[in-house]
Amino acid sequence: MPAASVGAPLAPFPSVELGPWLDPAEALARGQWIKWIGGASNHDLVALEDLAGLASLAGAHCLDVAADGAVVAAVRRGIDWARGQGLPRAPWLMLSLSDGEDPHFRKAFFDPDRCPGDCPRPCARVCPARAIGASGAVLTERCYGCGRCLGACPLGLIEEHQQVLGAEQLAPLVRSLAPDALELHTSRGRGAAFARRLAQLQALDLPLKLLSVSCGEGSEAPGPELAPGLQTPALATYLWQLHGLLRSTGWPLLWQLDGRPMSGDLGAGTAQAAVALLGRWRPALPPGLVQLAGGTNGDSLRRAAAAGFVGAPAAGGIAGVAYGGSARSLLQPFLVAAEERGLGLLACPDLWPLALAALRQLWGQPS
Repeated sequence: MPAASVGAPLAPFPSVELGPWLDPAEALARGQWIKWIGGASNHDLVALEDLAGLASLAGAHCLDVAADGAVVAAVRRGIDWARGQGLPRAPWLMLSLSDGEDPHFRKAFFDPDRCPGDCPRPCARVCPARAIGASGAVLTERCYGCGRCLGACPLGLIEEHQQVLGAEQLAPLVRSLAPDALELHTSRGRGAAFARRLAQLQALDLPLKLLSVSCGEGSEAPGPELAPGLQTPALATYLWQLHGLLRSTGWPLLWQLDGRPMSGDLGAGTAQAAVALLGRWRPALPPGLVQLAGGTNGDSLRRAAAAGFVGAPAAGGIAGVAYGGSARSLLQPFLVAAEERGLGLLACPDLWPLALAALRQLWGQPS
């Protein structure tokens, strides 16, 4: 939806057609799971409330957000709004955590006093979250760590600051937020750090409905053979190592395959990365449901179907797809139009039904 199309006056929608709805656990089992990614570093509370409300009403089964009290409160307000519109069930709330440094848990930073006065600020042009304006520094609450500004600065003045939750903060924070599910980001070679973080989470004795493990491919080298003629990718070997640790938790497990993280708004081609990743890994993956993420967009399901990966997981299909950057980019014009009125998007009855229809179309739901 181009930005120009949301500025014209529109008649309010008297009602919005809802449903059909699946329980999140049933959606996983059927291969129809939809997860909305709010961003592990996103703290734009007004936008998060709007996006969470629309994602819930559009049929998302899980909302994945930063482990932060204010963020979770905003997201729950969005869910409550959706319930008020007739949503028959709330999506699961998932918190994203990490066992170490990860691009999902970073913020861009630069000192604007070091910028030349005549700088055209290419960093602002490439920022999809409007976290960099025509002047001043990064608006940290809007930055979600995509990294596009890092290479855009001609003088290399932009840095990345990691946002890693310490062990001493973990227990009280996660207990207070009471999530339905957790996602743990890791990278190949961090087995010891993963084991420590997992032990910290197990000590909380949480009644989790799902544990998702997110791990990108990175540089890949062949691993050992699982069977004669079946060469195991090194990353799959790492996931088998993690699986040995995860079996003791008793939590249902989901592997998230991150093809091109935080890039789904760049074009249809990015959708191929996660599907190609699944094609390379599938024979060597440990047991557990599989979800596509990283570069996913409106072309993801088509590509997954063409590769034979759509259907019930019991028959070899994926559990579902997670949408982050593509959903954010799609709804950004509506957020901006509402902001220009001094309102949140959910307070604009002529705008949010259009945004809702666009979001449903993105992930293949009936509009």
